[in-house]
Parts: sequence; structure tokens; C-alpha cells
Amino acid sequence: MLTRRNWLLRLSVVLNVAVLFYFGSYLTIGNGNSEILEEVQMSGRNLASVAEASQNGEKETAAYYYQSASGGSANYPELALLASIQPIAGQPPQQQQGSSVQTPVQGTTLRDDGHVMRIKPKSVVPAAESLDAVDTSAASGNGGSAVAGPAESWTPEKKDAPTQQQTSTTTTTTTTSATTTAGTSFVAQVAMAVGNSAVQQVRPLRELLGCQDKSNHRRIAQRGDYWVLYNYVPARRWFRCDESITYTTHADFTFLDNLEPLLDRWRGPISVALYTPGNDFVPTLASIRYLRQCGSPLVAEFVTFHMYFGSGHVPKSVPHADHDIDALVANCSAPPPWTNATAAYKTQKKLLYPVNVGRNVARESATTHYVLPSDIELYPSPGVIDGFMDLVRRQDPPLRRPKPMVFPLPIFELASHMKLPADKKELVSMLKNGSAITFHKKVCPDCHTVPKFKEWASAKPKPGVSVFHTGKRTGYHLHWEPIFIGTHNDPLYDERLSWEGKMDKMTQGYTLCVLDYEFHILDNAFLTHKPGIKTLKKDPARQVLASKTYSLIKKVILPELKVLYGVKKGCAV
Repeated sequence: MLTRRNWLLRLSVVLNVAVLFYFGSYLTIGNGNSEILEEVQMSGRNLASVAEASQNGEKETAAYYYQSASGGSANYPELALLASIQPIAGQPPQQQQGSSVQTPVQGTTLRDDGHVMRIKPKSVVPAAESLDAVDTSAASGNGGSAVAGPAESWTPEKKDAPTQQQTSTTTTTTTTSATTTAGTSFVAQVAMAVGNSAVQQVRPLRELLGCQDKSNHRRIAQRGDYWVLYNYVPARRWFRCDESITYTTHADFTFLDNLEPLLDRWRGPISVALYTPGNDFVPTLASIRYLRQCGSPLVAEFVTFHMYFGSGHVPKSVPHADHDIDALVANCSAPPPWTNATAAYKTQKKLLYPVNVGRNVARESATTHYVLPSDIELYPSPGVIDGFMDLVRRQDPPLRRPKPMVFPLPIFELASHMKLPADKKELVSMLKNGSAITFHKKVCPDCHTVPKFKEWASAKPKPGVSVFHTGKRTGYHLHWEPIFIGTHNDPLYDERLSWEGKMDKMTQGYTLCVLDYEFHILDNAFLTHKPGIKTLKKDPARQVLASKTYSLIKKVILPELKVLYGVKKGCAV
């Protein structure tokens, strides 16, 4: 009897191994699709959860894992078949350790046992409740929280030492036949085999983006006719290239009252370049101290300040060490330093504002792969970072297109007495009652209205961020000046142009058009200007500067761009 039982046990082992090999080879070799590699790994890590959910009657929740992956069960019916298999009654499936699916705070890197950044939408919770406790301890043990400075570079080969439970789980594939007779689910067996395989691995987000982490160390450099103090006052939190989006902007100290309302809605990294010629350096540094010591704690947490000034307007003294920069304690009971704008050195010397120098300094200093170069008076709708990063992870069809791309956000103005809209639904309601209009509607309506705007406004809001329409900077939108989420690979702004001379973004728009960029207009994401409708006002002095700028662009800059980038029909400055 004992000999017969051993023979049956060995036969069961052979049959189970054969089934596993057939299933793996069919998916990875038979179909020949590289996306299946990611599907297999992701499904393997969650099959145990599917089995548990099916046993408790939670079929709808369990099916999420197959529908959320690239293609879902519609493309891979084999996975849907496995999801429908009911576990054998009598024994719950074994839980698998390490497949973290918690939603991170910005600046936090979550990793599973394979060090794969993979974030599940917040609405799907029941199937992973049993895993959350394990992931919480794993995150704290592996140092997965936000870091205050550059950390060791992550490599796919890096692995944590397996725990006793993980070791026993790994050996399950060699002993499944013995437990099958006791009622172990076949789905759980497949999960253990595929999920713990070290041969295949989900492609990490940083590998998908092809990005590298950047340092935020303080340095001094000359940029044309300007001196730049990069990362002069760095944020306490440092971000890896694949963790978030950096809002990059520019200003002088008189505009720093916009920083807190901007940060309240952004809740992520901000890189701001401040123009500090001559004596303006002192009130600028005092304003930074005031914001960090008296304002929202998010300022010190997320905002990195850079300083720049012309070579002919160097400040009398520049503190260099941290203890010198933070030596003085701000008087929080006094008015903010930026309220005394009449005494500004820039105003007294009638200096032009080098807007594009600031834009480029702030953008190049961002440590994240994705950046949103914008103006400090434009406040984003809440949730843009999470929504956009989910869009990137999903790799929706527009993101798979081969052409270069950016992601514009529609921009709006509000009446001076109105509160900022919390979401698209509130914004559309304000558009209907006239308390909100498209940006610069009364100044330059063609410059900022996105393609298909009427359809965008009438479309019913959907959860999350998605691509609503793909447009071009041609035709009616020939002079469009979009503000968009892009990357460090996008063309920079021409630093010979000033804010007073206008047309400061037009040359970049021409370059994007010639390079055949696609503009994937985002839905459920927008920018709102600081309340107050702009109207066209006559300014003779600025009009003279605008004429000089137009001549500079037509006679000098545009011919240079045509030589460097070529000419494309339908593209214009």
C-alpha cells in the first residue's frame, strides 16, 4: 500500500509540472507577444488573490486583475479562464508575500519583491486587504518611503533576502501534488509557480521611460550673460525620475504670494527660478525664509529655489552655506517681504524680465522625467500628478504612438470673486454661468484655446486623467501657445526673448510643429489663472518692445530655426 501511494505521488508531481510548463510556454513562446511577459508576471502575483476572492464570492473584485493589465482578458482568454476556476473547497489558498499595490504619497517609492513600481487604483481594495499589512511592514523595512537626498540607484538585479515564508512558498511547486489530494487550489499552485519565477520580470516604469535619477546638489554656473545659483535652497524631499511630475516655473519675489495656493493644489515637487538682480537678492531670500518658516510646511517639503541675475547686476553678497542661508529667523507677525514691491531693484533700474532664462533653469533642474513648465499664477486642478502617472502606467493607445508628444492642459480665467474649481464639473458649471472663460479670451483668443475645446467642455467628466483629443499646432491653431506636460527631451525656450516683448513661447511652438509633435490634450486636468479676468490694455512702451521682438524673431531667430530644424508646411511662429 505504501509503495502504491508513493507511485501515485510521483505521477501527480509529473502531471502538475507538465501542466505548468505547457501553460508557461504557450503564453511566452506560442503567442510571441512581448506584452505577455508583463501580463504573466502581473497575473502570477495576483492569482492567489483571485482564488481567495472567488472563494469568498468576490468575483467582480478578483476579475479586476485581468481587466486592468495591458489588453486584459479580452486579449488573453487563457488568463480569463484561469480567473474563472473555482478553488477546491476545504483549504484556503496560500497568500503570497510582497506584491505591494498601495497608493503612494508623492515622493515615495513602493516596490514589491521584484522591485517593480506598480500602483493599483485606490477604488480596488477588497482583494488586497490581506496583503496590505504585509506590504506596510515590507515598505518600512526596505526603506521604500520618501528620501531627503539622493539614494542608491535601483537596478533590476537587486533582490531582498527572502524570508522564511517566501522560501517555503518558492518550494511549493515541488510539493503541490502532495497537497492537491488535501484540496489545494490549482489556481494557487499556478500563482506560486509563475509569481515567484525569477526568469521574467515586469518592466519597471523607469525602464519604460528610459530615465535616470538626477542630483539636486547646489552649484553655481554661468548661462550666457547670467549667473545661476542652481538648487540654492533645495526642497527637503528629493524625487527619483519615475516618481512624479515637477511643476517648473519662474518669478521674481513680488509674485511669491502665488506659491502656496499653487502648492496646495499641486502637492508635488516644484522647481522655481527667481530673478534676483542687484539688491533684489535680499528681499528674495527673506521671502523664501518667510514662506518656509511662516507659511505652509509643504513649501520646505516640495519647493526648490534657484536664483539668477545678469552679470552686470550681481548682488553685493551671496550666502553660500546652509547655516548662512537659514541664519535669520523670519518675523512671522510682519507683512510678507513681497508686499514691498515698489522698492524692487528691477523696477528702479527698468530691467526687462528674462522670462525664458527662468523657464529653462527651472525645467533643467527638475529631477523627474516628466515636467510641467508653467507660470506661477496658473494653478493646476487637484490630482493631476496621480492621474497622469496612472495614464503613463496604463500606456493607453495614444502613448504608444511613435511620434514625439506632449500633453497640453486647457487654461482658464476666473472672475476676481470666484473660488478655484475643484474639478472639471465645477469648471464647466462656471463656464456656463460666465464666471469662467478660456485663458486670454479678451486678449488673444487664438493663443491658448485648445483644439476641440467645445467638445472637451461638453464631454461628461470621467474618473482619472486621459487623453481627450490629439491635435496639431496648425490651421486655426497656428499661433497656439500650449502649456503642457512634457519631458527634458523637448525643445527649450529661446532666452533672447523677454516677457515685455511678448511672443516668448512662439519660437518653441514653431519648433514643436516642425518636429511633428503630437499634442495629446488631457481630459479631467486643467490650469486656472489667479482669479481676475484679463483685458486688453494699451501700453505704448511695451508695444515698442513687442515690435522689436517681432523683428528679432523674423530676421534672426526664425532663419536660424529653419536651418537647424528645417521647414514644414503649415508651421509658423
